[in-house]
Amino acid sequence: MKIGFIGLGNMGRPMARHLILAGYDVTVHDVRSDAALEHLGLGARWVDSPATCAEGVDVLITMLPTPRIVEDVLLRGGAAEALAPGALWIDMSTSTPAAARRVAEEVLDARGVRRLDAPVSGMARGAEAGTLQIFAGGAVEDFRAALPVFEVLGDPAKIQHVGAAGHGYTVKLMLNLLWFCHVVATSEVLAMGVKAGVDLGVLRSALLASPAASHFLEHDVLSVLVDGDYDDSFAMVLACKDLGLAVDLARDTGVPAELAALVEQIYRRAKASYGDLAGEMSPVRLYETWAGRDFRLPVPTVPAV
Repeated sequence: MKIGFIGLGNMGRPMARHLILAGYDVTVHDVRSDAALEHLGLGARWVDSPATCAEGVDVLITMLPTPRIVEDVLLRGGAAEALAPGALWIDMSTSTPAAARRVAEEVLDARGVRRLDAPVSGMARGAEAGTLQIFAGGAVEDFRAALPVFEVLGDPAKIQHVGAAGHGYTVKLMLNLLWFCHVVATSEVLAMGVKAGVDLGVLRSALLASPAASHFLEHDVLSVLVDGDYDDSFAMVLACKDLGLAVDLARDTGVPAELAALVEQIYRRAKASYGDLAGEMSPVRLYETWAGRDFRLPVPTVPAV
């Protein structure tokens, strides 16, 4: 199987590497040619345009930052026109059903090119480990055809066909929205509790033993509480983009989204305070400022031998 892979950022770079190591014939493209150096060393082929990357491949995978860039690559970059009839485009970006639909309606449908939206969860470390969660939307037969590729990139137990074209994008946006809500809600609770004088570790332990416990409180927030790491593998500019897309989806579906809109504004305040490239957990820093202290658990002491 010949695979074209466009987008070698924090997520796409290790994903393309896994496909090469699995024995696929991989052609790669990115706006930065130096992003492909390790792939070329492993046997991939570099091309200097999206259209050339799509020529003659069975599957074209895109892993790009925004819906606008997805459309630029497929439509204005010529990738859609270059795909052969019967080829499969798999967009693994966090994008929107509307963007992919425009690509399909303008080019792909008339050419007989199939498509799946298959965004991922698991952050950069999941991409590195090949254990991503994958949400695929599209025809069942196309999902089955792509499954061997997905199993190279993700945990087989976490690869799901979630419905028709566009449903993968929707599920991923909802996942991100809920996670960002957890960031803000947990930060607010910790800030109020410690400002009122409760020990941070005691407060967290009490919450974990209660019906308010969450995976975020138990696992994800530890990067901040233990290491002071706000996770710059996913930048605030991308987090705000995803929140904006979720709010847009709420508007499109007619669902009131007051909480989503508020969380988006808090994220945008953190982006303004700490910069576009600050880590996705940066809203915690806002609440640390309001609490007057960093949220850090004490480092366990090792008894002397």
